[in-house]
Amino acid sequence: MEIATAGIDLAKNVFQVHGVNAQAKAVLGKQLRRDQWACSSPVFHPV
Repeated sequence: MEIATAGIDLAKNVFQVHGVNAQAKAVLGKQLRRDQWACSSPVFHPV
C-alpha cells in the first residue's frame, strides 16, 4: 500500500486519518483515539 497523499483531521479526542494513492483511490481510513495515536501512527516518508 503506497500512500501518495495523507490527511489528518484533528479533534479533541478522536483523530481521523485518510490516505489516497496516486490514482486518488482511498487506501487508508482510520479513526483513532488520542491515546492510540502514538502506538499506531504510520511513518510517512517525504517524496
